[in-house]
Amino acid sequence: MSDSSIIILAGVIIVGVLGVYLLFYFREKKGAGKEEKKPAYDRSLQLQAYERLTILTERISLKNLVARLSPAGMQAATYHSLLVESIKQEYEYNLSQQLYISAQVWQAITNLKEQNIFILHQLANTLSVNASATDLSKRVLELLDADPKTSLHQIVLDALRYEARQVMTGA
Repeated sequence: MSDSSIIILAGVIIVGVLGVYLLFYFREKKGAGKEEKKPAYDRSLQLQAYERLTILTERISLKNLVARLSPAGMQAATYHSLLVESIKQEYEYNLSQQLYISAQVWQAITNLKEQNIFILHQLANTLSVNASATDLSKRVLELLDADPKTSLHQIVLDALRYEARQVMTGA
């Protein structure tokens, strides 16, 4: 990966992580969310949505995605397409869950999906045309190992936990 690609990728990741963190920080500090009246949803439906979206978040995390989808015998381009398509399918399968959560948490999940696809595109573009799927999976893991906070994964999980606790306590 070239130095300029690493700098661009790091900048995008840092801005994304910082943006989501600030969103939740100011929301909690200012009590945002209280200005919106939520319909009286059944708590069990809301909690099921948080459970499903936690599973979604785990399934589209890059580390889990690479571990789940074997790169055996594929070219990097094919594997890249498989990873991106898997993220999109997982997300689309859970679209209806946005009805039961805050717009901010749904946006965080959408940002995670978009960020992971962007990272995969950027890493795939650094490989030669003849690169193997294993080369791509190594690049993904190297990036995540270099800085575990590269992904919004943990921030999204924390946001889901926070809101689920709010539902459970009736806050």
